[in-house]
Amino acid sequence: MKLNKYSKDTIADHYDVIIIGSGISGLCSAALLSMEGKSVLLLEKHFKAGGYSHTFKRENFEWDVGIHYIGGVHNKGSFVRRLFDRITDNNLKWNKMGSNYDRIIFPDRSYDFIAPKEQFVDSLKSSFPSEVRGIDRYMTILDEFRRCSFKYFSAKALSGVPEFLLYRYLTRKFFKFSDQTTHQVLSKVTSDQKLIGVLTGQWGDYGLTPRESSFAIHAMVANHYLDGGNYPVGGSRMISESIIPVIRQHGGEVLISTGVDKINTTAGRVTGVTLENGERIDSDVVISSAGVENTINKFLRDDESYKRFSESMTRVQPSGSYVCLYIGFNQSAEDLGVKDTNLWIYPGYDHDKNLNDYRNRKTDTFPLLYLSFASSKDPQWQSSHPGTATMEAITFSSFDWYQRWQGEAWKNRGDEYEGIKDDITQRMIRIIYQNAPHLKDKIAYCELSTPLSTRDMANYSAGELYGIDHCPERFRQKWLKPATPVQGLFFTGQDILTAGVAGAMSAGVLTSSVILKKNLFKKI
Repeated sequence: MKLNKYSKDTIADHYDVIIIGSGISGLCSAALLSMEGKSVLLLEKHFKAGGYSHTFKRENFEWDVGIHYIGGVHNKGSFVRRLFDRITDNNLKWNKMGSNYDRIIFPDRSYDFIAPKEQFVDSLKSSFPSEVRGIDRYMTILDEFRRCSFKYFSAKALSGVPEFLLYRYLTRKFFKFSDQTTHQVLSKVTSDQKLIGVLTGQWGDYGLTPRESSFAIHAMVANHYLDGGNYPVGGSRMISESIIPVIRQHGGEVLISTGVDKINTTAGRVTGVTLENGERIDSDVVISSAGVENTINKFLRDDESYKRFSESMTRVQPSGSYVCLYIGFNQSAEDLGVKDTNLWIYPGYDHDKNLNDYRNRKTDTFPLLYLSFASSKDPQWQSSHPGTATMEAITFSSFDWYQRWQGEAWKNRGDEYEGIKDDITQRMIRIIYQNAPHLKDKIAYCELSTPLSTRDMANYSAGELYGIDHCPERFRQKWLKPATPVQGLFFTGQDILTAGVAGAMSAGVLTSSVILKKNLFKKI
């Protein structure tokens, strides 16, 4: 699908809405608003649209950069599936993964997360027969949380008097969960630390360990996958390639390689944006899908509201960074015996100790290694990439460890940098071979990305993967909502709701609803 770059001759003088960033929340907002008759221009700095849903290629291989599985979309009646169908005009297809969607691996044994929910529970009870009561209580708490979470997110649509009158009522039950860490809640359910380690085996999906994460984000991720995982047919790039035609069909436009320098305001009201090339584009509304840190510290750096915004930013912090090893094989997944189950490999059951020891350089043992196999999840892989297979291997890192090279150009950061990457690569491969010995010596290609790649490709200044950290304090921030003090400026994306495709996409619905003063959730 060919996308245009900025050209002064091909765009309008004025738009109802300009959207910054083509991640899933920006794409969703653009589709919904254009379908409601708004003139929409979506601007993407990268040379590909899609944010973390885009893919890249080397030789005969293709990899995802951020999407590895999505829950719930096999159910055509689920909200996430209905939303995808609406903004893609039913053109995005899904492949249901096998029932064993995640395997949590420790040195002494592994545990399978199996869909549907009843099998997940049965498998847990089989592994922990003395913890039957605690497991039942855990499932009850997940259900209790699910029922109260919608009220909390609906409160983010409010401002002014309605917010003053209703906010406390809509959020109080949610805060009983979100104010506690994941470990605090689970410790009331069970004293078995191994069971806690297993239940939190997906912590990499939201980037914070049990003693650091809010139970709210743990519960959302756990609930999201209880009925299994799914993968977009044709790969994750099909998400943007299915949404953009709908935007265009309704009169909207998407431009790539078109970075925004700042958001323009006059007397406290948005007037449009100034591009990095110095050109101005006017609009009534600007939506930022680029994250609150980029929006405030970059796009509003010269605005009179910057100080007020920057004070709010001191109450949140960026999420962690990761390195990802992209691996290619010159054999099919079937020939290699590779299944579609995601593997979570840990050195021990105490995730906080694992991470803190690694973060503080007390050990070089990775605190986790996550393995994902897109070529096993996509039924069209062999027709598109015959005789090949791919894998992504991801582990924790820190942007600080790479700061000395942040001013150097990609592929030109010197021998020391490449040596560090090679050491990490070889250590990751050794763990892969230990847990998948049938893949030994069959790797045909590999390439490691660092947090500097995340900074350059996703435009997160600290190489963060999940925007703002999902700690208890984050969920208490009333300002993390669509409406801002600047009239006509709106936030969207994972920072105002939660990490993940479903959270970011729902943020697009929420922001569009606030702008239109119409409940699109109910309509969808």
